[in-house]
Amino acid sequence: MNSASRHGAATIAAVTTNIARVVTTGSDVVRHLLAAFFAGGHVLLEDFPGTGKTTLAKALAASVGAQFNRIQCTPDLLPSDIVGVSIFNPQTNRFEVHRGPLFTEILLADEINRASPRTQSALLEAMAEAQVSLDGATHALPSAFFVIATQNPVEFEGTYPLPEAQLDRFALRLSLGYLDIAHEVSMLKARALDDPLSTLTPCVSIRDVLATREAARHIVVADELLHYAASLCAATRNMPELAVGASPRASLTLVRCAQVLACADGLPHLLPEHIQELAHAVLEHRLLLRAAARHGGVLPASLVDRALETVPVPR
Repeated sequence: MNSASRHGAATIAAVTTNIARVVTTGSDVVRHLLAAFFAGGHVLLEDFPGTGKTTLAKALAASVGAQFNRIQCTPDLLPSDIVGVSIFNPQTNRFEVHRGPLFTEILLADEINRASPRTQSALLEAMAEAQVSLDGATHALPSAFFVIATQNPVEFEGTYPLPEAQLDRFALRLSLGYLDIAHEVSMLKARALDDPLSTLTPCVSIRDVLATREAARHIVVADELLHYAASLCAATRNMPELAVGASPRASLTLVRCAQVLACADGLPHLLPEHIQELAHAVLEHRLLLRAAARHGGVLPASLVDRALETVPVPR
């Protein structure tokens, strides 16, 4: 590995360790969240209330010294509430832009599916282009802009399901899940006297984050692995159970996030195992089941498993 890659691996390790001081989990959620973060993607956290989604977002922001804003999505939330507005200043005889909470480095959009389609579309431009349009002018967002959106997987009253185009903008869909007893006891002990989040300090800088993103892009990916990632996505497009399979954006996301995992593991090149590790998180939420398959109990996870079993693994 070159010096940039070593620095990237050290940065990812430091952030992982720092978050672990606050977030207690027995899964690879933090590893995969950081894969999306350092790949420049966005994450959809779909889980039950009280599982630590907000704590995870705040811990990441605190670990990298990033500006953090939180939006509580509700049906009456307007695009201007998150983007901002132009207000006329009679003293200067000019309109002045008052930026909304979207202008930040790490944004937590809590219960995103409760926001109206109009508001969701405003967030879509920010996620897709790292910019927003306000009164005919385009405003760039910070270079480290990262969205963590949450939604409750079981409560649908008063919600607006995310359209496929917006789901496709999320690099990964993750779930923290409930803690096992041992991890839950550990969490209770850690919070017996105070909240560890209040004492969390940055362990890396935004400059380190951007340098790591650049280093991950230079992880070597053999042509065979590019073909493997593309073939996994293409396999879903031919499945009779699906109305919509994984898009080319999915294969691009799969490779870029896998490059971050390789960088974190201290490797100069990508392995098939990195792609396989992320396949479910990258592909499942992008698959649109046909009605017959949905009513027949088919799950996207089983279709991703089928793709992993049928597509030959390069060696």
